[in-house]
Amino acid sequence: MPKPAIAKETSATQALFRIHIRGALQDVWDEITRTDDVIPCFFNMRMHAARLARGAPMQMRTKSGKYVGVVGEILEWDPPRRFAHTFRFTQMDDPPCKVSYELVPKDDGVEFTLRISELTPGTKSAKQMTQGAVMILNTLKAVIETGRPTLGTRALFALFALLEPLTPKRCRVENWSDN
Repeated sequence: MPKPAIAKETSATQALFRIHIRGALQDVWDEITRTDDVIPCFFNMRMHAARLARGAPMQMRTKSGKYVGVVGEILEWDPPRRFAHTFRFTQMDDPPCKVSYELVPKDDGVEFTLRISELTPGTKSAKQMTQGAVMILNTLKAVIETGRPTLGTRALFALFALLEPLTPKRCRVENWSDN
């Protein structure tokens, strides 16, 4: 099966990734904003937020809930069209960047755009963000169109679960309770 076509535009401080998904706008929105289960396209992490609204803090936690991989603050909340937040990896000291998800209905599905801005050039975070974006889009497309991530992605998630005990202590959830 050929890889989905992803449009990319990148510079030192921002990156844009776009893909067409054959599915309903609400289904795509619900998948990227769920808090009741893991989100496969977000590396099988679970979004944790007391409320999904502008100004609210959010975290992306491991499936077990023991570790926090990402912290941020919701900047925009416009269901089902746009969601934006700050983004900082908890295991790195790099400054945060901004991530936005834009959904545009099309006759045969949804145009999904992931925009990363305010990247700090040369940081590990910038490198991981731009590399991870392709997996996010491909996994989201697979989940919406087929009901599950690809076999390779599911195998990667199993590996993540096995390696979770090796996560740095600084990422434990109790160290991020203020976020």
